[in-house]
Amino acid sequence: MSTSIETAPRPAQTADSGLRVLVLVNPASGTADRQHREELRRELVAAFAASGVTADIAFVSGNELGDAAVRAAESARAGTVDAVVVGGGDGSVHTVAGVLAGTGIPLGVLPLGTLNHFAKDLGIPPTLAGAVAVIAAANARPLDVAEVNGRVFVNNSSIGLYPFMVVDRERRRRHRGAAKWVATFFAGLRSLAHFPLHRLAICAAGWTEPCRTPVVFVGNNEYTLASPSFGRRESIDRGELWLCVARPQSRVALMWLALKAALGFQPRGGDLRMFKVGSAEIVSRRKRLLVALDGEVEILKSPLRYSTRPGALRVFAAQPAPAAGPGSAGDDPAAH
Repeated sequence: MSTSIETAPRPAQTADSGLRVLVLVNPASGTADRQHREELRRELVAAFAASGVTADIAFVSGNELGDAAVRAAESARAGTVDAVVVGGGDGSVHTVAGVLAGTGIPLGVLPLGTLNHFAKDLGIPPTLAGAVAVIAAANARPLDVAEVNGRVFVNNSSIGLYPFMVVDRERRRRHRGAAKWVATFFAGLRSLAHFPLHRLAICAAGWTEPCRTPVVFVGNNEYTLASPSFGRRESIDRGELWLCVARPQSRVALMWLALKAALGFQPRGGDLRMFKVGSAEIVSRRKRLLVALDGEVEILKSPLRYSTRPGALRVFAAQPAPAAGPGSAGDDPAAH
């Protein structure tokens, strides 16, 4: 799909904060897709003007977002803008963060996606006005990113059921015009019916853990599995990867595990194996694997080499960074 880049006019008044940002909005993201483009642009212009930020606003389709982020980074290096802002969901944040990681250029986030996990973990308000106020405050925190075979991710990566389901969901949306949640439901049922199991070896810090599993989840720092903070991260600056491996079990048992997790019950030690490491290599007999990165699926060559890049991404966040805990790289798997 080809979508032109449109630039919104700057507000007439002088920006009190002196902050100049280039805003890249993915119009196909979650809430943005349900709102008329001109209406959204007017809201954005008004919000940035009210916060005293000079903003150039461009609407960029998902397949053009990476190139637009590269150009935005060049503008920041040239001193034309002070920061780059992305408006969209986790996939859009993932794309822009991959360009900005390691550059020192601050990233602002407007949570315009469906779930907005990254923004929630940073305490960024869900409203446009609240998110813009966070950007205007210009509190740029150094946060970790993780990567696998050179691909950056900000939330998580996974192998097994989830990427298999995403591929089937997108096929249903593309060929049958199904709504996202409807396509997700039927794709989930099909994934459980096929129930792909992987024979893998996880290698880290001098130890190797063979496993046969339907799911391997790799988090950029640790996720909470207990209610009421299920699926959230307390910190994204501890310089660690969090690996979660589901033990082989029946379809019914796996569905029951997923239901318990959704209801906020802590999984038992026999359900999952969990490790904290600084880097890991996941080896498969297969030459290529479907791998999910922040909800986007890629085909990567085996072995998968995961690593953390502590403090590589500067992000405008709502709260000062909490004190980071001691590093956990190289934990003995037998201790978890």
